[in-house]
Amino acid sequence: MGSGAKSRAQILQAVAQDADLVIGESNRAFVLMQYFEYLRRNPNDPQDTDHTGYDFWLTKLNQFGGNFQDAEMVKAFILSSEYRNRFGP
Repeated sequence: MGSGAKSRAQILQAVAQDADLVIGESNRAFVLMQYFEYLRRNPNDPQDTDHTGYDFWLTKLNQFGGNFQDAEMVKAFILSSEYRNRFGP
């Protein structure tokens, strides 16, 4: 920035469009969305007291390169007893 080659806006845009940042934040948002949508709670609300479940799913999603189908995330959330108990016996 000191050389004037790029403006602050150009630098901010480059950071925001960095592929690693986009993938990392997309995965975090996707896992959080699963908690909100399927379990209707935050990742650290009871029955959890910390983010270990969230961290597990984020790690698993990252291991599969962001491919939630191969990570079987949606399937696992839908089959969870917490999700199924919301709809009765």
